[in-house]
Amino acid sequence: MTEPIRLSKRLAELLPCSRREAELYIEGGWVTVDGQRVEEAHFRVGDQRIELLPGATPEPIHPVTLLLNKPSGYGSGNGANSAQQLLTAEHHWPGDTAGMRLLRKHFAHQQSTTPLETDASGLMVFTQSRGVLRRLVDDAASVEHEYVVEVSGQLDAKGLARLCQGLSFEGQALPPLKVSWQSENRLRFAGKRFRPGQIGHMCRSVGLQVLSIRRLRLGGVAMGKLEAGQWRYLLPNERF
Repeated sequence: MTEPIRLSKRLAELLPCSRREAELYIEGGWVTVDGQRVEEAHFRVGDQRIELLPGATPEPIHPVTLLLNKPSGYGSGNGANSAQQLLTAEHHWPGDTAGMRLLRKHFAHQQSTTPLETDASGLMVFTQSRGVLRRLVDDAASVEHEYVVEVSGQLDAKGLARLCQGLSFEGQALPPLKVSWQSENRLRFAGKRFRPGQIGHMCRSVGLQVLSIRRLRLGGVAMGKLEAGQWRYLLPNERF
């Protein structure tokens, strides 16, 4: 039995290729050890059967952005019961049309860009892309959000007008918003610069009780048919 060595070193010897090319093959999910895909270049191997899958190319893995339909009850941070815990292969939406090969590196160093309150649900964005971070974090004030809010209570015309313009939150005047009835007990909120807790505060200010909050859209990217608790890849033609 041979002394165990790094998979990247063994693969470089077998092909042959450079160590860097071997690492790219492995991280790209193109290498199996005894029939099982291994994506860690530092994985130690001995006499196992090592194979390169058909169509393999030693290409760098580009940053990806993941869209999650966060269920109510999950936090936006990194602690216990965090929404980020749902970013696993098991929670990948079967209806995803991005055509991406799911890789472990796609889940590494994902950053949450647009927090939601624990009791709220809907679209959250996690990304490895600097461009997406700039758009949703640095330029957050220019990105429109859309929410559906289920409420109880009575609201007159003046109350609806106040929701659209004239309220404040945390000592600051709120920017104008588009607020309209979607059904007998559902309001649609659309606007920019939403902050956690803002919608609940606004509704209470006009005598309404919030039963649920769900974010449907960020900029030009909508949640669509994405199931609760599942995620998908951002499509190449989608822009925030």
